[in-house]
Amino acid sequence: MNSSPQFELSGLQEDLLNDFQKEFPLSPTPFADMATHLGVTETEILEALRELTELEIISRIGPVFSPHRVGTSTLAAMAVPRTQLKQVADYVSALPEVNHNYEREHRFNLWFVITASTEKHLQTVLTTIEKETNIKVISLPMLESYHIDLGFDLKYN
Repeated sequence: MNSSPQFELSGLQEDLLNDFQKEFPLSPTPFADMATHLGVTETEILEALRELTELEIISRIGPVFSPHRVGTSTLAAMAVPRTQLKQVADYVSALPEVNHNYEREHRFNLWFVITASTEKHLQTVLTTIEKETNIKVISLPMLESYHIDLGFDLKYN
């Protein structure tokens, strides 16, 4: 959940977000490879990514796997009282099994994806979230797969 104020991206930050949504270098030195591609230093890349993370513009850098190719996953939803939304969203986001979460304008206002190595681990995470927040979690496992291109062009005119 991003509640950050409006922020103007630097040219380097825009390039990072635009150019590496789909083509993240798979090498022992991905950030150095990105720096070479963009004509800057690896330190500049790391600093730009650190700032984007601190500003909550990005929450993670990592792969996206096809569902159930590695472990198991589910879409989950919670009806969180407005006064607890940030606290619960921060808790959920901090869990290593949670890829991302987002707020929706609905009674079920916090949605997130959980990925785990096994179904048992997935159920343990769901149960833990319920115990820690005292709020019921609805699990909505995928029944049919659809490919959605999650990339978007930041340099549209």
